[in-house]
Amino acid sequence: MSTKISKRIASAIINSLSAGVVPRIGIDNVAVGREKEIKSLLQNLEDVAQKGAAFRFIVGNYGSGKSFMLQLLRNQAMEQGFVVADADLSAEKRLAGTNQEGLATYRELMRNMAIKNRPEGGALVSILEGWINKIQQEVAKETGTRPNDDRFDDYVETRIQEVVASIEGLVHGFDFGNVISAYWRGYRLGNDEKKSAALRWLRGEFNSKTEAKSALAEVRVIIDDDTWYDYIKLIAKFTADIGYQGLLVFLDEAVHLYQIANAIAREKNYDKLLAIFNDTMQGRVENLGIFVSGTPKFLEDPNRGLFKNPAWQRRTKESRFVKQAGMQDVFSPVIRLTPLNSAEIYALLQRIADVHAVNFGYEVKLQKQDFQNFVQAVENRLGAEALLTPGEIVRDFIGVLNVIHQNPAIAFSQLIRGADLRLTSNKDDAAEFSL
Repeated sequence: MSTKISKRIASAIINSLSAGVVPRIGIDNVAVGREKEIKSLLQNLEDVAQKGAAFRFIVGNYGSGKSFMLQLLRNQAMEQGFVVADADLSAEKRLAGTNQEGLATYRELMRNMAIKNRPEGGALVSILEGWINKIQQEVAKETGTRPNDDRFDDYVETRIQEVVASIEGLVHGFDFGNVISAYWRGYRLGNDEKKSAALRWLRGEFNSKTEAKSALAEVRVIIDDDTWYDYIKLIAKFTADIGYQGLLVFLDEAVHLYQIANAIAREKNYDKLLAIFNDTMQGRVENLGIFVSGTPKFLEDPNRGLFKNPAWQRRTKESRFVKQAGMQDVFSPVIRLTPLNSAEIYALLQRIADVHAVNFGYEVKLQKQDFQNFVQAVENRLGAEALLTPGEIVRDFIGVLNVIHQNPAIAFSQLIRGADLRLTSNKDDAAEFSL
């Protein structure tokens, strides 16, 4: 690592990776390889910032680095001035359903909405009030008035209504604009109840129109399972209009859509995803990027994956010529993650060792040969050339580092030689290795 990281970040990285999850912070400190893929995804960010849109699948087996890629892109996007929102799909959080599963995904995205100065999520209030404060500063500078002057709030409201007016022509834009205006009026009058009601509406927390109308007189509808994606598009437009680069949505664990047992429910979710894909790829939406991660079966299984629908095959199937040549097209709608090579694994282990040492407060004593021996041990596993995943490698290595730290008398090479390496498989038929 080029710079020494803090104990807090090191601890977050080691704890996350040990548990098999992607760190929320400090991820750049353990990122290696994937340069072509990252460059391609960063090009998508440029497109979104220029009033374009993007939709990308990141596909790979369990532990291949899909979630890692999404998190890395999420963090880089915040640095570039995007609003980001992420959600892990599950049995309760889907794109469509009969029990508000789509709305549950929207609510999760809103809870996890983040910006550079609020990276942990829950950034909706910061976005709205930062925008209002910015307008107030601009009005004060341009008009020479101050917040206590009679005309000051009127000038501010005029500027706010200009943004609202640009949204009203979109689907559901009128109601969305009314809620933004309601939040401003609550802010202007110091009415926390009105502000809270507007936030609840924007977060999709009202369960009925009657409930929403009672709390917020300005609205006629609520965000629900059928309309939640329309409001994602509105938020993308709104955030771009108020000075952000746009909105990026990250949907992880799309394999849960593949695992829906009911065929009709599964197809309904796939159809919703196709509508979103078409919207972004055909240029019908601005300043919005959608990034979805899933396993190869989720995409390519002809019986229950996306490829069951010929429309999905036409849009996402890999070029036969590229496939025959053994090449990778990282600018296609689907990025397929390939195994890390030996040099990348070596670099990854070095970074993990550095972070582990910071976390537990010791000096790294491993030699170059130790890293090489571990890489060799990993590569010697049956089928490793096709099945190595960063997740499995990292968990194995951290486990070894933990044991060595707890038992200083045991040599690294001794532990590696004594390891019983065996091949196992998980429920998705993606191979894993364990000690």
